[in-house]
Amino acid sequence: MNSLSLQVLIVEDETPAAEKLERYLSRYSENIVVRGKAQSVEEAVNWLEANQSTVDLIFMDVQLQDGMSFEIFKEVKVNKPVIFVTAYNEYALDAFKVNGIDYLLKPITFTDLSNSLKKLKA
Repeated sequence: MNSLSLQVLIVEDETPAAEKLERYLSRYSENIVVRGKAQSVEEAVNWLEANQSTVDLIFMDVQLQDGMSFEIFKEVKVNKPVIFVTAYNEYALDAFKVNGIDYLLKPITFTDLSNSLKKLKA
């Protein structure tokens, strides 16, 4: 369907939400590979410090089990685009201050994800 080729990190503490996102990504393009997953600020910081160069895009929930994902940006310089996926609309402005290219409200739909990926491609 789509030839978009991406290496992705998913930062999400709800396993069902992470799995749904992964299903949508593979449905969107067989060339999208999830390189890593993190469930907490600490895990995401450690993963990014070691592996950031291996990904093209980060999907990130705002509220993680050990704090707000914005804390990640204080710990490590994130130089990849980020699509925030969250149940909270009040953090949208903060998201665009830290490499956010889109802000999706849960529960996300395949159409939401497709539109975000088209935006990234453009």
